[in-house]
Amino acid sequence: MSRVLRSAFKLGSHHATYLLHQQEARIIKSISCYCDYSYKGGQEGGDGESRRDFRTVLTLVGLGGFVAAYVLASKVAAEGKPSKENVNYQKWHTEARTDLPTYKQEVIQKHDTLEKRIWVTYGIGVYDITDFVPKHPGSDKIMLGAGSAIDPFWAIYQQHNNKEILTLLESFRIGNLDKADAVSTEDMGSPWANEPKRHPLLKPASERPFNAEPPISLLAENFLTPNEFFYVRNHLPVPVIDAESYELDVEVEESGISKSFSLDEIKKLPKCTVTAAVMCGGNRRSEMTEVKPVKGLSWSAGAVGNAKWSGAKLRDILLAIGVESDEKRHVIFEGCDLDPTSHPYGASIPLSKAMDERGDVILAYEMNGETINRDHGFPLRVIVPGTVGARNVKWLSRVVVSDSESSSHWQQNDYKGFSPSTDWDTVDFTKSPAIQAMPVTSAICCPSEGDKVQTKDGCIAVKGYAWSGGGRRIVRVDLTADGGESWHVAELEQDDLPDGRHYGWTLWSANLPVPAGQKKIEIWSKAVDSAYNTQPESFKYTWNLRGVLSNAYHRVKVEIE
Repeated sequence: MSRVLRSAFKLGSHHATYLLHQQEARIIKSISCYCDYSYKGGQEGGDGESRRDFRTVLTLVGLGGFVAAYVLASKVAAEGKPSKENVNYQKWHTEARTDLPTYKQEVIQKHDTLEKRIWVTYGIGVYDITDFVPKHPGSDKIMLGAGSAIDPFWAIYQQHNNKEILTLLESFRIGNLDKADAVSTEDMGSPWANEPKRHPLLKPASERPFNAEPPISLLAENFLTPNEFFYVRNHLPVPVIDAESYELDVEVEESGISKSFSLDEIKKLPKCTVTAAVMCGGNRRSEMTEVKPVKGLSWSAGAVGNAKWSGAKLRDILLAIGVESDEKRHVIFEGCDLDPTSHPYGASIPLSKAMDERGDVILAYEMNGETINRDHGFPLRVIVPGTVGARNVKWLSRVVVSDSESSSHWQQNDYKGFSPSTDWDTVDFTKSPAIQAMPVTSAICCPSEGDKVQTKDGCIAVKGYAWSGGGRRIVRVDLTADGGESWHVAELEQDDLPDGRHYGWTLWSANLPVPAGQKKIEIWSKAVDSAYNTQPESFKYTWNLRGVLSNAYHRVKVEIE
């Protein structure tokens, strides 16, 4: 059985809510067979058609599957669409189409490549999505679904269940699935049944998976963001993990060294504490969207938080098993959160960062002096200070020293920046490096957009946060209320740490003079870091199709009382 499936089965107790259910067990068994053929080349039996590479099967579902519906829906032909306005679009896939033929599952399974045409089923609907696959961003590395049912995938990625996406799917319908072969999502255990409770102040950008940010006005109130107000970025269901049986696997590909560490063993290593801000690569995406639409969660400026993280240095663990620093190698992180194909969330960083004594990469089991909670990675997550949040993998299950970056979708086909002229028809994710250190940014937390603000001695009180990746210190935050005619420097609150290891954010405040007699003003903020990097003035010239690296001036319009 493949390494991926071995890891999945080892973590089975962590994912019992959806891996051990009768229906999904059948799916996992099927996946296991595909993996055996993938890694053994079909040498133990089966014809040539069975020897397909599991990791490159084209599919429709999961991870942004059908997000292109928003772009393509307007181009979908009317043929095949239900014509009645009052039809419940959420039930189209559960109803037989009398104008279409019926197919057995054994026929559908043969349509699993572009050459044979790619068919999938949803409910009792059969869909030929061959022509759609080449237009789908990252369709070469998503999930296993071609020639089979997408129901279990969509049970997790429920953002697909809206009218636009279901309308697009129905336009590809070619038939009905024999009811004896249909998979019902209602018969499956819900992978969302054990999600943790969240503070009601968090504003969700999506419910499943749960992604949310606090009201931005709260961020400037505390240098260390309270755990319950720290933004949540999940890509998959939150795993249920037993700390007593938990193990972290650490491997070195070249030498074949492999060692497992229990949580107790990790806690016996020297404890290190690092103050570090963690920021989502899509923070402030909603502002970039105002220039031109992008694909991604509509984050405001609250997808960031600052905390004290405590745990063992990754460097200590790697040294203990004989790893030496190498500028060309990488460290791959995999989480316990699995997609329906038993693939974990994954990311990687340069090995040189992990081995650097000043790199401060830690395996954190505490957050702000408390046991790290489930939403933030219990029982163990990696903290890579100064690096985009996507590399700070939660629910860590496996660490691999490798000659190559992680092959994960999130490393290869996401969290990368592109030219403003690159669109989804021309993008080539292999041409852009994965984001590591984030650029300098700032945000105005108070006042908020549209607030009515009183002046005192001709000034208004303004406060916010600033941060730069790579351990660079914030040296200045400039503010203006008159379109840049005059600038005023804010007071800074920050840790007294050496440059290059200044991983926490900076809070700032100022009494900002406002133009006399004006009733409406726009406040701008821009930060400058220790390398004298500063924020660009406009999103117009930094726009990119995924809406990442959104760091133009922050602007807030207010009324003066």
